[in-house]
Amino acid sequence: MNNQTTQSRSIEQLVEGVLTSDGAGVKLTRVLSGKLQQRLDPFLMLDAFGSDVPDEYIAGFPDHPHRGFETVTYMLSGRMRHRDNAGHEGLLQNGDVQWMTAGRGLIHSEMPEQEHGVMEGFQLWLNLPAKSKMNAPWYQDFASSAIPEQLTASGVTVRVIAGSCDSMTGIITREDTEPLYLDIHLPAGATFTTALPETHNAFIYVYRGAVKVGETIVDSRRMGILSNTGDGVTLSATEDARLILLAGKPLNEPVVQYGPFVMNTQEEIHQALDDYRNGRFI
Repeated sequence: MNNQTTQSRSIEQLVEGVLTSDGAGVKLTRVLSGKLQQRLDPFLMLDAFGSDVPDEYIAGFPDHPHRGFETVTYMLSGRMRHRDNAGHEGLLQNGDVQWMTAGRGLIHSEMPEQEHGVMEGFQLWLNLPAKSKMNAPWYQDFASSAIPEQLTASGVTVRVIAGSCDSMTGIITREDTEPLYLDIHLPAGATFTTALPETHNAFIYVYRGAVKVGETIVDSRRMGILSNTGDGVTLSATEDARLILLAGKPLNEPVVQYGPFVMNTQEEIHQALDDYRNGRFI
């Protein structure tokens, strides 16, 4: 894929997500939360959800607001309907991606359109720079077939959701945070190396099997925070494995969060609450 690296990053820390629920009771694992926001700037949150028990997802995420950041929803399996108060609506299915810029404010819902079967995927929160937090909201669904995908000589499948990997550019690029978002499938015995900008914070989350980075094993349902020393990362699999790899350029700006609002100052949070309560989102 992309072997133009001289030093692989190592695993700095292993993180086990926290089991929780959100929305109207959807069971999920909060992998990245507030305590890691500074270390993994510009990423704010990563939730992993996956269940074949309808009671754990069927109530979905009724109307709720956002301001000041972007959400990226990657659906591995299942059907989820998005609606918002700007008139957008779309259905996310197997392998699809939804990229939403909340900007100055949006109210939306994410509701399952299935009553049985597996619902699995990820939602990532990506910060916006101060200059862009009050931009107009933006939303786009991307079908699975639109996501660039490549099969390496060693049998590794790489899907490029954001950023660039080798000669492939993902469906989304962002100038300020320069996010890289890869979904990587490694067969047993395979190795994959990709370059990472030395300026970027990066981590992996393994959702099937296990991978090795250097001498460290990252098991399924574990995050591995990558050190900031090195210009790439090498992953190897002793068993079939799947993971997401994320990297982003830190904004190095203050983060003040109050639930679904992420701004730079407490005053801006107060304004967000006032605007939401008084119907000024859109």
